[in-house]
Amino acid sequence: MVLYFTSNVVSPPVTIYMGRDKFENEDLIKHGFPEDFHVDKLSSAHVYVRLQVGQTWLDIPEEVVQDCAQLVKANSIEGNKKGNVTIIYTPWDNLKKTPGMETGQVTFHNLKKVKRVHVKERVNAIFNRLNKTKEERQVDFIYEKVQREKIDRKSSREQEFQEKERVRELAEESRKAQQEIQDLFSTENMRSNQRSAEDDSDDDFM
Repeated sequence: MVLYFTSNVVSPPVTIYMGRDKFENEDLIKHGFPEDFHVDKLSSAHVYVRLQVGQTWLDIPEEVVQDCAQLVKANSIEGNKKGNVTIIYTPWDNLKKTPGMETGQVTFHNLKKVKRVHVKERVNAIFNRLNKTKEERQVDFIYEKVQREKIDRKSSREQEFQEKERVRELAEESRKAQQEIQDLFSTENMRSNQRSAEDDSDDDFM
């Protein structure tokens, strides 16, 4: 079972979820979404944020980061007893699993994409607010990943279509501008030729 929470400190609310133990954490590591935001430092506490399509981990409001950090602390046997702990967080695609690692253990591809947040103490008001929204769900990780990939492909096709339409519009605008310039020069040439013809007529008359 996966534990789901709702952070309503922002609008629209954000879904936060975590594995109940290190074995479920292993499944979350394997089947995260591109926008999943991973918060982890202390034993058996892996918290993820389900971002909106197009968002990145850098878009997450500080209030949501604090909610995640409090969940990590409260759901760690070791961390819950300590003060002044540091929680690290990183995008899901920066998680790295290597042979020989223990279940639920990870490292990172790029340490520059790892941030830290200091948690002085457990804030019961935050934990209780989140805990009131807690739901346990049985999750088909593969099915959810496949459905999300379908959404991503559709979004990619729509973006590609929009880009092609924009290129077409720019090309049409450029063509019209070129045509207007040509028409302008053609009009000026006609006027110039007309004046020349009138001047020649005057010379003949004299």
